[in-house]
Amino acid sequence: MNEKKELKLTVASSPHVNSPVSTRSLMMDVLIALVPALCVAVYVFGPRALLLTAVSVVGCEFFEWLYRFLLKKPQTGGDLSAAVTGVLLAFVCPVWLPYWCILIGDFFAMFVVKQLFGGLGKNFLNPALAGRAFLMLSYPSLMTTWAKPGEWVGITDKVADAVSCATPMGTMHGSTVAAATLPWLGDAGSTLQDLFLGTVPGCIGEVSAVALLAGGVYLLWRGVIHIRIPGAYIVTMAVLSVIFTKGNPNLEWMLAQLFGGGLLLGAIFMATDYVTSPCTPKGEIIFGLGCGLLTFFIRYFGGYPEGVSYAILLMNICTPIIEKYTRPSRFGVTKEDRKAAKAAKKGGAKA
Repeated sequence: MNEKKELKLTVASSPHVNSPVSTRSLMMDVLIALVPALCVAVYVFGPRALLLTAVSVVGCEFFEWLYRFLLKKPQTGGDLSAAVTGVLLAFVCPVWLPYWCILIGDFFAMFVVKQLFGGLGKNFLNPALAGRAFLMLSYPSLMTTWAKPGEWVGITDKVADAVSCATPMGTMHGSTVAAATLPWLGDAGSTLQDLFLGTVPGCIGEVSAVALLAGGVYLLWRGVIHIRIPGAYIVTMAVLSVIFTKGNPNLEWMLAQLFGGGLLLGAIFMATDYVTSPCTPKGEIIFGLGCGLLTFFIRYFGGYPEGVSYAILLMNICTPIIEKYTRPSRFGVTKEDRKAAKAAKKGGAKA
């Protein structure tokens, strides 16, 4: 009868809002959105596309575990972020790439780009794109050996057995007056329909525009990404492609630029990375515009037929300064307050 009930109040730091959304759920949505592109890749290139992707995922998971094990840090493999990096890195590589080579890219992406800077949320570059850039610099011939669509690549086939062919982007980049070659797009005379469906040479996950668009619609529906970055990216590239056509019909050339190469994969899945892209609405639009401009300049005036990877990596570096100048005003703070704070800061610095 004399027992007293004690009420305990747990005081914790903010935020106090509980949400079912977690890093794992977000990464799972991204993986689901990538399934259509993977299915098309297996259909076009054969079972090696699936195995190369699986090897890349296992490699990224292992190297993340190894780094955190060696430094005695808590394991984070359950958040699936390493799995997403593994899939995306495989998607931007040709199907002929040796398994040992993709593992080197996994090591660079996870050890150097992600974990050395503190892990998820602290890396300033997209790990998958940085891994691809490293492989392009280290093994350029392996990274530019393309398989013909429809001729399945076996699981144990080697690069020496490859029947290489030009990608649509390589053909367009090398043509000075391409009007007479429409429908041009490659050795086999690919068409815009082939680009849209994915029956063209190229990287594993970049070839099918319809599959990537389906994944993008899913991510928008789930609220994982916003339209601002991919919209600004795609619109910028579309407008510039309509203006500068190299003598081709405007609409066909513009669609080929959008459907070809890695633009849709980069705009939907790479540029929207939470960690390496701005978090402010205005900053997202500026980021997308910058990606579009850099991609256009590299494709049209550079010596490399594709520019998506390098455009996004360069804009990743610019993310901090974009966020600095696009931060929204604090609630209840007037312009006079901000001016007074700046003046006080300058006065303190001089003192």
